[in-house]
Amino acid sequence: MSSLIIIFTNSPFNSSNTSNLVYSVGNSFQHFLTNESQDGLLTSINKSLEVEGLFIFNTRFPSVEELLQPSTEEYWRSYTDNETLNTVDLFTISEYDSLKQIQHYTTIRKYKDNAGDIIKEKRTNISQRYVFPQEMERLLFAFGFEILHLYSDWNETPITNDSYEMIYVCRKIR
Repeated sequence: MSSLIIIFTNSPFNSSNTSNLVYSVGNSFQHFLTNESQDGLLTSINKSLEVEGLFIFNTRFPSVEELLQPSTEEYWRSYTDNETLNTVDLFTISEYDSLKQIQHYTTIRKYKDNAGDIIKEKRTNISQRYVFPQEMERLLFAFGFEILHLYSDWNETPITNDSYEMIYVCRKIR
Protein backbone atom coordinates (compact mmCIF):
# COMPACT_ATOMS: atom_id res chain seq x y z
CA MET A 1 0.00 0.00 0.00
CA SER A 2 1.44 3.39 -0.99
CA SER A 3 1.21 6.48 1.15
CA LEU A 4 0.35 10.02 0.16
CA ILE A 5 2.54 12.84 1.42
CA ILE A 6 1.13 16.37 1.32
CA ILE A 7 3.48 19.29 1.89
CA PHE A 8 2.01 22.76 2.41
CA THR A 9 4.12 25.75 1.41
CA ASN A 10 3.59 29.45 0.86
CA SER A 11 3.93 28.99 -2.90
CA PRO A 12 1.43 27.17 -5.10
CA PHE A 13 3.90 24.37 -5.82
CA ASN A 14 6.97 23.05 -4.06
CA SER A 15 9.48 22.43 -6.85
CA SER A 16 11.73 20.27 -4.63
CA ASN A 17 9.14 17.51 -4.98
CA THR A 18 7.79 16.41 -8.34
CA SER A 19 4.64 14.57 -9.26
CA ASN A 20 3.26 12.80 -12.30
CA LEU A 21 -0.03 14.74 -12.07
CA VAL A 22 -1.07 18.33 -11.41
CA TYR A 23 -4.69 19.37 -11.83
CA SER A 24 -6.64 22.57 -11.42
CA VAL A 25 -10.43 22.86 -11.42
CA GLY A 26 -13.01 25.60 -10.92
CA ASN A 27 -11.71 27.67 -13.84
CA SER A 28 -8.94 28.90 -11.55
CA PHE A 29 -6.61 29.53 -14.51
CA GLN A 30 -8.77 32.58 -15.28
CA HIS A 31 -7.77 34.26 -12.03
CA PHE A 32 -4.22 34.74 -13.33
CA LEU A 33 -4.99 38.07 -14.97
CA THR A 34 -1.62 39.08 -16.44
CA ASN A 35 0.89 37.46 -18.78
CA GLU A 36 3.41 37.51 -15.93
CA SER A 37 1.11 35.69 -13.51
CA GLN A 38 0.19 33.08 -16.14
CA ASP A 39 3.89 32.61 -16.94
CA GLY A 40 4.66 32.16 -13.25
CA LEU A 41 1.88 29.61 -12.83
CA LEU A 42 2.94 27.54 -15.82
CA THR A 43 6.62 27.71 -14.80
CA SER A 44 5.72 26.44 -11.31
CA ILE A 45 3.57 23.64 -12.70
CA ASN A 46 6.30 22.61 -15.13
CA LYS A 47 8.90 22.50 -12.31
CA SER A 48 6.51 20.43 -10.18
CA LEU A 49 5.86 17.80 -12.85
CA GLU A 50 8.01 14.88 -13.85
CA VAL A 51 8.78 14.63 -17.57
CA GLU A 52 5.75 12.94 -19.20
CA GLY A 53 3.65 14.06 -16.21
CA LEU A 54 0.09 15.26 -16.82
CA PHE A 55 -1.40 18.70 -16.23
CA ILE A 56 -5.21 18.78 -16.40
CA PHE A 57 -7.21 21.98 -16.00
CA ASN A 58 -10.33 23.80 -17.11
CA THR A 59 -11.07 27.35 -18.13
CA ARG A 60 -14.12 29.04 -19.59
CA PHE A 61 -14.44 29.17 -23.36
CA PRO A 62 -14.36 32.77 -24.65
CA SER A 63 -17.64 32.55 -26.56
CA VAL A 64 -19.40 35.58 -28.01
CA GLU A 65 -22.29 35.01 -25.60
CA GLU A 66 -19.92 35.03 -22.64
CA LEU A 67 -17.86 38.05 -23.67
CA LEU A 68 -20.61 40.31 -24.95
CA GLN A 69 -22.92 40.29 -21.97
CA PRO A 70 -24.69 43.57 -21.25
CA SER A 71 -22.89 46.22 -19.23
CA THR A 72 -26.17 47.21 -17.59
CA GLU A 73 -27.83 45.45 -14.68
CA GLU A 74 -29.58 42.35 -15.99
CA TYR A 75 -31.75 39.79 -14.18
CA TRP A 76 -30.15 36.35 -14.11
CA ARG A 77 -32.19 34.08 -11.82
CA SER A 78 -33.78 33.68 -8.39
CA TYR A 79 -33.21 31.22 -5.60
CA THR A 80 -34.37 30.61 -2.02
CA ASP A 81 -31.88 31.50 0.72
CA ASN A 82 -31.29 28.36 2.84
CA GLU A 83 -31.05 30.25 6.13
CA THR A 84 -33.91 32.76 5.88
CA LEU A 85 -36.05 30.95 3.26
CA ASN A 86 -36.47 34.33 1.56
CA THR A 87 -36.25 34.81 -2.19
CA VAL A 88 -33.01 36.25 -3.56
CA ASP A 89 -32.99 37.75 -7.05
CA LEU A 90 -29.63 37.67 -8.81
CA PHE A 91 -28.58 40.36 -11.27
CA THR A 92 -25.30 40.77 -13.15
CA ILE A 93 -23.32 43.56 -14.72
CA SER A 94 -20.53 42.59 -17.07
CA GLU A 95 -17.82 44.62 -18.76
CA TYR A 96 -15.24 43.08 -21.09
CA ASP A 97 -11.87 44.74 -21.60
CA SER A 98 -10.85 43.36 -24.99
CA LEU A 99 -7.32 44.79 -24.80
CA LYS A 100 -6.57 42.88 -21.60
CA GLN A 101 -9.01 40.01 -22.30
CA ILE A 102 -10.50 40.47 -18.85
CA GLN A 103 -14.18 40.21 -18.00
CA HIS A 104 -15.24 42.23 -14.94
CA TYR A 105 -18.40 40.86 -13.32
CA THR A 106 -20.57 42.36 -10.63
CA THR A 107 -23.16 40.06 -9.10
CA ILE A 108 -26.01 41.76 -7.25
CA ARG A 109 -28.09 39.81 -4.75
CA LYS A 110 -31.41 41.42 -3.79
CA TYR A 111 -32.83 39.76 -0.70
CA LYS A 112 -36.63 39.97 -0.35
CA ASP A 113 -38.87 39.55 2.64
CA ASN A 114 -42.08 37.51 2.57
CA ALA A 115 -44.01 40.49 1.16
CA GLY A 116 -41.56 40.73 -1.77
CA ASP A 117 -39.90 43.94 -0.61
CA ILE A 118 -36.14 44.25 -0.95
CA ILE A 119 -34.60 44.22 2.53
CA LYS A 120 -30.91 43.90 1.66
CA GLU A 121 -28.65 44.19 -1.35
CA LYS A 122 -25.19 42.66 -1.63
CA ARG A 123 -22.68 43.21 -4.45
CA THR A 124 -19.65 41.07 -5.24
CA ASN A 125 -17.05 41.56 -7.93
CA ILE A 126 -14.80 39.19 -9.80
CA SER A 127 -12.44 39.58 -12.73
CA GLN A 128 -11.53 36.73 -15.06
CA ARG A 129 -9.13 36.56 -17.96
CA TYR A 130 -10.12 34.69 -21.09
CA VAL A 131 -7.56 32.86 -23.19
CA PHE A 132 -8.50 31.77 -26.69
CA PRO A 133 -7.74 28.18 -27.81
CA GLN A 134 -4.93 29.03 -30.25
CA GLU A 135 -3.36 31.38 -27.71
CA MET A 136 -3.55 28.63 -25.05
CA GLU A 137 -1.93 26.13 -27.40
CA ARG A 138 1.02 28.49 -28.01
CA LEU A 139 1.28 29.35 -24.31
CA LEU A 140 1.30 25.74 -23.16
CA PHE A 141 3.90 24.74 -25.75
CA ALA A 142 6.14 27.67 -24.76
CA PHE A 143 6.16 26.35 -21.18
CA GLY A 144 6.98 22.77 -22.12
CA PHE A 145 3.58 21.12 -22.54
CA GLU A 146 1.84 19.33 -25.37
CA ILE A 147 -1.95 19.17 -25.50
CA LEU A 148 -3.12 15.57 -25.56
CA HIS A 149 -6.84 16.35 -25.47
CA LEU A 150 -9.12 19.38 -25.51
CA TYR A 151 -12.72 18.83 -24.43
CA SER A 152 -15.75 21.02 -23.82
CA ASP A 153 -16.65 19.26 -20.54
CA TRP A 154 -15.49 16.60 -18.11
CA ASN A 155 -17.40 13.96 -20.12
CA GLU A 156 -14.84 14.31 -22.94
CA THR A 157 -17.27 15.99 -25.34
CA PRO A 158 -15.43 17.49 -28.33
CA ILE A 159 -15.04 21.26 -28.23
CA THR A 160 -17.16 23.44 -30.55
CA ASN A 161 -17.83 27.13 -31.09
CA ASP A 162 -20.84 26.72 -28.75
CA SER A 163 -18.82 25.33 -25.83
CA TYR A 164 -18.84 27.04 -22.43
CA GLU A 165 -15.69 25.45 -21.08
CA MET A 166 -12.34 24.06 -22.21
CA ILE A 167 -10.82 21.03 -20.47
CA TYR A 168 -7.12 20.62 -21.26
CA VAL A 169 -5.19 17.39 -20.78
CA CYS A 170 -1.51 18.18 -21.27
CA ARG A 171 1.76 16.30 -20.98
CA LYS A 172 5.08 17.80 -19.92
CA ILE A 173 7.53 17.33 -22.79
CA ARG A 174 10.45 19.37 -21.46
